[in-house]
Amino acid sequence: MKMGSWVIIAVLLAILVATISLGYEGWTMGQDAQMSTQGYIAMALGIFFSLVIGIGLMALVFYSSRAGYDQPPRLIGKRRNSSEE
Repeated sequence: MKMGSWVIIAVLLAILVATISLGYEGWTMGQDAQMSTQGYIAMALGIFFSLVIGIGLMALVFYSSRAGYDQPPRLIGKRRNSSEE
């Protein structure tokens, strides 16, 4: 492998380690925080509607792909042949 490849791998691993350590710090920082019932309801509704929107958009992507809406446009109708004129 070239030196550039090793540098990219090292940078990506450093970003991974930083992300994991910051995620762990964020996860354990608020251990004593209390959430009310309204907070749990709001969180559940947010998760539910995010899933509904995500699943709906993915269904539309698959539907448009299968229905042919993603194909390039083409001319519909009679073509004029230059030899008939």
